[in-house]
Amino acid sequence: MISTLETCDDLGATTTFDVSEDNIFVQQHKLTEPALIENIAQTAAARIGFICQQEKRPVPVGYIGAVQNLKVNQLPAVQSKLTTQISIKHQIFSATIIEGRIFENEKLIAQCDMKIFISE
Repeated sequence: MISTLETCDDLGATTTFDVSEDNIFVQQHKLTEPALIENIAQTAAARIGFICQQEKRPVPVGYIGAVQNLKVNQLPAVQSKLTTQISIKHQIFSATIIEGRIFENEKLIAQCDMKIFISE
């Protein structure tokens, strides 16, 4: 649910995603809400995967524990290019709380807080 990892560091990550007609989450030529949540989660997964790869350690499995404060302003159409930013708000043991924001043409279209658990 991402096309490219654009930036990645200890504080967050940015990805892009090209919405295609054959995506399983497309209905009536629009990407649905579950896809937006998955896009944020996959951005977080790409971040930890990249960090682990750089540190030459195994990539852990992560699980969405909770999604809070979800706000969807607009569903993106097929052919849209999305930019997703995640910021680490808190990291305690195996739990990470992130803030995710999705933009289309620099316009905020969705955001949420997400709790992610890492299985070591």
